[in-house]
Amino acid sequence: MSEFFKNIPEIKYEGKKSNNPFAFKYYNPELRLMGKTMEEHLPFAMAWWHNLGANGVDMFGRGTADKSFGQTPGTMEHAKAKVDAGIEFMKKLGIKYYCWHDVDLVPEADDINETNKRLDEISDYILEKTKGTDIKCLWGTANMFGNPRFMNGAGSTNSADVYCFAAAQVKKALDITVKLGGRGYVFWGGREGYETLLNTDVKFEQENIANLMHMAVDYGRSIGFKGDFYIEPKPKEPMKHQYDFDAATAIGFLRQYGLDKDFKMNIEANHATLAQHTFQHELRISAINGMLGSIDANQGDPLLGWDTDEFPCNVYDATMAMYEVLKAGGVTGGFNFDSKNRRPSYTYEDMFHAYILGMDTFALGLIKAAELIEDGRIDDFIKEKYSSFEKTEIGKKIRAKKTSLKELSDHACQMKKPDLPGSGRQEYLEEVVNNVLFR
Repeated sequence: MSEFFKNIPEIKYEGKKSNNPFAFKYYNPELRLMGKTMEEHLPFAMAWWHNLGANGVDMFGRGTADKSFGQTPGTMEHAKAKVDAGIEFMKKLGIKYYCWHDVDLVPEADDINETNKRLDEISDYILEKTKGTDIKCLWGTANMFGNPRFMNGAGSTNSADVYCFAAAQVKKALDITVKLGGRGYVFWGGREGYETLLNTDVKFEQENIANLMHMAVDYGRSIGFKGDFYIEPKPKEPMKHQYDFDAATAIGFLRQYGLDKDFKMNIEANHATLAQHTFQHELRISAINGMLGSIDANQGDPLLGWDTDEFPCNVYDATMAMYEVLKAGGVTGGFNFDSKNRRPSYTYEDMFHAYILGMDTFALGLIKAAELIEDGRIDDFIKEKYSSFEKTEIGKKIRAKKTSLKELSDHACQMKKPDLPGSGRQEYLEEVVNNVLFR
């Protein structure tokens, strides 16, 4: 196997004082924090589609990056070259996991039977090339939004034939996920939504989506898939109204249709901000509902209103995200860099700089989140904020559900007028965060 990244060394941890552009400043896989190594806290994954496929093309111009890896795109030779390049890339960065869509792995044929043969061939090749390494599949999924047949969605389509094609893609993607030892399987809504209610039966479409997911769970369990299924919330793009708008919406959908025992959330930072939420909000909502599964580590641009999939560099956001992850006891999945280089960053070196940036950002976020927890001032404040429910008899009764509306009303009437709640101290707590971040 030829070397694709000849001028790139193996990336090692050198510490924050290093000026080596090909070294980690904060990601030290062996560093222990709160009972685990940094590598255990942060099971990083490479996104097959962006890292090995995205060439910088946008709606205004052709691609700027060469991702042919010496072969003609659209061929099985190119698909195998991407495998070779991806494995070399992961080895040099110390990344143990990868994520994929079916059509990232192989070019889609006109005949689904031929596409399936190609998937069998490439998955055999991946297993051969990763044998004896510690590189594994984090999760797989089916691209059910790119092909024109999915113009009205996959599970939400108005065509029974298209619905069957969606089912066939999910079945094969699950087969390959199990074959590659994947820890999860993702449903990203893609085009599961609508543009206008004038031509849409929302109840019909949501029932069909849920039915497809139930069939996927049944089939997955029947072939030995023991991992989690994930929904990846997104409020818009490509449809105006996505059915999986945010974590709360997706969790409500799962519970309504009896899917909540098998599904968790795959939370993406950029999708959270598109929904007008913070990244940490979506993580918290998922965690308190027992559905924090996996994370797509990226960020959006607040000046742009679309999914920019930038590599994460905002340490404040990464710190608050890792604070939520640590408080939740970690994730069952991993941290997939669903991120792409900016269009002018088109070299192989830029691919490595981007991952070094992302891995260091989350490593520093992990370090600072652990410090925030160990510092204790935020936890102490929150405990005191709600202390009236622990320190007073009426508060204890409310929490124990041993009171009534009449009793509470009588208590209020005896008081005549309550005192103001204690101060939220937001500015003080923000200063605490800055104090920990920059000390």
